[in-house]
Amino acid sequence: MTGQARTLVVEDDPVVATVHRGFVESHPRFVVVGEARTGADALRLVSALRPDLVLLDLHLPDIGGLDVLQRLRMLPGPPVDVVATTAVRELDSVRQAMAGGVLAYLVKPFTSAALRERLDEVWQRREDVRRAQDTLDQDEVDQLLAGPRSADRLPKGLSGRSRDLVRAALARLCAGAADGAGAGPGAGATAPRDASAAEVAEAVGMSRVSARRYLEHLVTEGYAQVAPRYGATGRPENRYRPA
Repeated sequence: MTGQARTLVVEDDPVVATVHRGFVESHPRFVVVGEARTGADALRLVSALRPDLVLLDLHLPDIGGLDVLQRLRMLPGPPVDVVATTAVRELDSVRQAMAGGVLAYLVKPFTSAALRERLDEVWQRREDVRRAQDTLDQDEVDQLLAGPRSADRLPKGLSGRSRDLVRAALARLCAGAADGAGAGPGAGATAPRDASAAEVAEAVGMSRVSARRYLEHLVTEGYAQVAPRYGATGRPENRYRPA
């Protein structure tokens, strides 16, 4: 999958919907394309907008969220990913949501960080599916069914917190590069939006070798891109930017 994942927020409370929209749009991989206040609106907008992801409240004024989930699965076209965002805590509702194929179940109120973690998982699962072959062996089937949370995707010696710090630093440096900051010597208003491992290391406060390991892992995960930059002399320097 390329670009941003198109997201529909289904929430009957407009204040909560605005909060959830802000949470989603703080993630660089996701963009909100619509909001629905009722189940009927949700079904109509899914058919019209064809989102990649639906944040689905289960307590709606007309059609129950679980019924909406069942009807979503009957719509033609590729199945839409669904994350339940609800105050409903009953075991039976959680089980029905799981049976309906939700990728995550967030109990309100939840934090931006909690949703961001689930969105990371949704993105990684979609990337796994995109990269998969038409015919899978048993291990590949098991991995797709288990999902990204089931396995430690970090190589030995890397931590999730440090990976997130490196990813955030790369985003800051590359955003600043457009204004002539953080893109290396001689950067100006037209400087490429990229950064070296040394620049990321300095921003995070770790060694250049460690920063390079995290950056290469982000490339593997699909969150960063790398390209060599050739100078006047010596070997080319790898430059990184968010994917």
